[in-house]
Amino acid sequence: MPPAAPRTDEVDRIVAGWAQARPDLDTSPLEVFSRISRLARHLESARRAAFTATGLEGWEFDVLSALRRAGSEPLSPGALMRQTLVTSGTMSTRLEKLASRGLVRREKDPRDGRAVRVSLEPAGTEKVDAAMEILLEAEREVLGGGHEGQRADGEMLARALRELLLPFETEN
Repeated sequence: MPPAAPRTDEVDRIVAGWAQARPDLDTSPLEVFSRISRLARHLESARRAAFTATGLEGWEFDVLSALRRAGSEPLSPGALMRQTLVTSGTMSTRLEKLASRGLVRREKDPRDGRAVRVSLEPAGTEKVDAAMEILLEAEREVLGGGHEGQRADGEMLARALRELLLPFETEN
């Protein structure tokens, strides 16, 4: 029995089109980065679904998850800005909205009365935990369901992507 023909995706068709239109070009980067871009769109859709299911916006999840990862240690608005890559004004507005929903608590820093510390309220913990569980399940599905061989492939892919990303990260 002859081997099955390799499966193709939209990127294969795009690359083939460029090979025909411009055979002088090395289109191999498209084979990687176009797939990353297309996967990012699928992942963004999975993120939106996870957040919608728990009544959160993406930005709310970002702030709540930064606080959740900090454990019981409150964070400053500045630390949250660095982790979520937003401006001071944007973070202030976001914290105000999250506090009004009962998801975070803002308190004066006992060491510096001018500074504010932000921590999760129980409702915030509940929402971010639920969203994270749904998100991880969706991401496992994107990676192929998490079977043993696929987990090993996922670990290898994670290492390769880390190497691609490191030159662009400000902290290593």
